[in-house]
Amino acid sequence: MPLSHLHVVEIGSSPASAYCARMFADFGARVSKVEPPGGDTLRRAAPLTPAGHSAWFAFLNVGKASVMIDAGAPDAAARLAALIADCDILVDGRDIDGAQCPALDIAAAKDRNPGLIHVEASWFGKSGPYASYKATDTVVRALAGTIKLTGAVDGPPTFAPDFQAGIMAGLWAYIAASAAVVSRSIDGRGRTNTVSIFEANLAVSEYVMFEAFTHGDVMRRIGLNRFWPTFPVGIYEASEGWVGVTTVTPAQWRSFCDMLGLIELRDDPTLVIGVDRFARMEEIEATFIPKLKTRTAHEWFAEGLRRNIPIVVVPAVGELIANAEARARGAIVPIAAGEEAGFAVGSTQRLTATPPRRGGRVPALGEHVETTTVQPPRERPAAHAVSIPRLPLEGIRVVDFSMGWAGPVATRTLADLGADIIKIESCQYADWWRGVDRRPAYVAGREYEKMARFCIMNRNKRGITLDLTQPDGVRLAKALIATADLVVDNYSVEVLPKLGLGYEVLAAINPRLVVMSMSAFGSGSVHRTCRGYGSTLEQASGLPTVVGAPGQPPIMSQVAFGDAVGGLNGACAALTALIHARRTGQGQFIDLSMIECMMPFAAPWLTVHSVDGKPPTRYGTRHPDLVPHGCFRCAGADSWLVVAVSDDAMWPKLCRVLGRDDWASDGALATASGRRDREAEIEAAIAAWAAARSDVEALQALQAAGVAAGAARLPIELLRDPQLLATGFIQEVDRPFIGRHPQPSTAFREGDAPFPVRRAPPTLGQHNREVLGGLLGLTDAELARLAQTGIIGTEMLAETQINRRRDQAAG
Repeated sequence: MPLSHLHVVEIGSSPASAYCARMFADFGARVSKVEPPGGDTLRRAAPLTPAGHSAWFAFLNVGKASVMIDAGAPDAAARLAALIADCDILVDGRDIDGAQCPALDIAAAKDRNPGLIHVEASWFGKSGPYASYKATDTVVRALAGTIKLTGAVDGPPTFAPDFQAGIMAGLWAYIAASAAVVSRSIDGRGRTNTVSIFEANLAVSEYVMFEAFTHGDVMRRIGLNRFWPTFPVGIYEASEGWVGVTTVTPAQWRSFCDMLGLIELRDDPTLVIGVDRFARMEEIEATFIPKLKTRTAHEWFAEGLRRNIPIVVVPAVGELIANAEARARGAIVPIAAGEEAGFAVGSTQRLTATPPRRGGRVPALGEHVETTTVQPPRERPAAHAVSIPRLPLEGIRVVDFSMGWAGPVATRTLADLGADIIKIESCQYADWWRGVDRRPAYVAGREYEKMARFCIMNRNKRGITLDLTQPDGVRLAKALIATADLVVDNYSVEVLPKLGLGYEVLAAINPRLVVMSMSAFGSGSVHRTCRGYGSTLEQASGLPTVVGAPGQPPIMSQVAFGDAVGGLNGACAALTALIHARRTGQGQFIDLSMIECMMPFAAPWLTVHSVDGKPPTRYGTRHPDLVPHGCFRCAGADSWLVVAVSDDAMWPKLCRVLGRDDWASDGALATASGRRDREAEIEAAIAAWAAARSDVEALQALQAAGVAAGAARLPIELLRDPQLLATGFIQEVDRPFIGRHPQPSTAFREGDAPFPVRRAPPTLGQHNREVLGGLLGLTDAELARLAQTGIIGTEMLAETQINRRRDQAAG
């Protein structure tokens, strides 16, 4: 397996560090999870199976070894030091929960083991005004702007329980650690990175955050399964089941209307662009909702496939477990915890030549004994001095055919870490995040160069244009690929093969090449032709059926949750394959299904259901373990605060803030289970207290007392968030056409400063001469000929120009 040469030690307790370490275990790394005599607290986290096993712990820890070290034992520190001296990667969750980890001198550990890679998780990083804040998963998501736009217009925001923030941060931690493995193969030196869980979750909200920079304060909750900036993007009831609908392009809207026989809507010139349809949402939904109820969800899915409309079935977790293709692909895998057997979400990263392991055992507490003597010697490059600081992925070249959000965020992540990304567009079909409006005025005004969303996804890249429908365009693409380590695309699965750029062709050109296809269902799926967006991925993942309160329809969490998640998983998968390719010279194909990438967010419910067969519990804004936990209205319009008592020691602190010393001394309320009986009464007291204060005043009062709380932020508020400004997360970049604009940073850093924006996002074809001339050696005359024949260029073509050229070619 690609990571079987690595030994990973996991200390502390957090979902972020646990998920990072699990991904290493999935690909063969030996993972030693250090636990205290009482076990990781996550072993007791709901939801629980009938035998009392935590489904959340099971998902995070399958395939690991549990090593128990009692911090009170005289040899505890020495045992831990010996374990770390033998490892390659130390995954550290102590800043979230120390889990009674023995004392550890990290500096001394690095001195003994110069190649040690250390990645640690922190709620907010090491500095800034939030550095000392208490937090939970939902508190972080509230502050990161990922919950306020979801839910009914007048009620509180709607959100899933605490199984999201840790997964997002775990993906970032894996990227940091695996990029350091690539770097160590060059210079033999380890690296240390700190992941901010808060910043990790901004990956989900950064799109709307920077759209707010362009459009201003225009985003609000507009109802269940409704999200700015396009419509309809949501979940609707069919005659049987639920169907997810997404219409982004004008062609998709017209096809959707054709499918339902809504000719007047189809031909209405005021409804061409999704944002234009918002003013008539109620009227439009009232027209098409009854029609969707005339056929089953599966029938609509088949019709959407036929018409190339992004429509999917919204499955319950039981349907996912029973899905034969999901089991065959390894998206659903068997696991065992003690005497109990069930199913869990498998690895989301489908490397075809070196596939991940499929399921396994959840380790019993302390069932493994650590040793540093019986393992075979592992490869450890000798460390040598580096005179000039280098980024971890310097020397890696990526040819990037991706567009939109998911693929570009995968390659942007690699670019931020030093990889040379060559982004390929064409004047005929530029990245659709430059805009889907191809009318002459939009094109003539170069509006496609002014899109903040394109800019934030494509910094640190070089951009060229090639018309891949012409032989010379394909020839030049192949010449670039011959120099590359990785090729990425998120087209529909048949696009590159039809152009003569399928994996078999590319592997023959460059056997060391890693090629990653990022599609909705995966290139090997029977549904591989299904068009998908980030919304489609969430709709089909099972997550919407466990969000919200009992009796509600399936509820989406974000306008395009799956794009960010798919992109980060893509970066993880690419790094895993690159580690293997650098060691063995063997390239391979990565068949990434971005729907599968979303399934971990529903993982605990899936495992419990696989054992007990009961419908998953929906908690609303409450929590299966924490009491109290909820979202409370503050003074001011649409002002909300998440409050969570994350452990029993926090309860009396909340009582003092509320002026309820009697509750603090009431033994019956000392535990979460005791407070559960009076949950409504406690919530009423918090609600009354919060209603008299602004969200900022309430947040500061609770955090000063040591209580976890977070204001629910709008996207535009994140642009002036004091933590993000203080830590330098928001960087400013100047670029032609758009001018000075903000850029987000990666969610981890090696020192005090984030990885820099070294190169502004490219204008269309900006680096044609630099890449095609400088890298491939084309002369000025050859470049001029390519421009004359439309193979390269620097200006987008309007739809009328494309049609004219097509007619000329046909004639």
